[in-house]
Amino acid sequence: MTATVKYDDVEVGTEIPARTFAVDRANLVMYAGASGDFNPIHWRESTARSVGLPDVIAHGMYTMAQGGRFVSDWAGDPGAVLDYGVRFSSPVVVPDEGGATLEISGKVERKLDDNTVVVALTARSEGQKVLTRAKATVRLA
Repeated sequence: MTATVKYDDVEVGTEIPARTFAVDRANLVMYAGASGDFNPIHWRESTARSVGLPDVIAHGMYTMAQGGRFVSDWAGDPGAVLDYGVRFSSPVVVPDEGGATLEISGKVERKLDDNTVVVALTARSEGQKVLTRAKATVRLA
């Protein structure tokens, strides 16, 4: 695949419209199985609360993956994401009933050589920022 967003069509400050991702316990159990992380704080309320968490929390890597998905979907090609990193600032609390939402938006922060841009991401759940210093370097068409 090749990125569908054109380098010449974006400027520093170009905003990537926000997307909302639903997160429920079934997502967490599937992710745990795929990743090999069977820590019960990600699916059992009593265990999460016993270690001081407000409820079950999403895997940090699951949250990070949704940010990567957001950027690669915007670019139109998962292979266009050359570098991606985040810091986790708050957990995504996933109640049993209704789950949680993760809203991710982005903005082109810098234009580099070779048709690459640096995109800064913002991720929030229930109004709380959950990823900090989230940035991706993306090669555009």
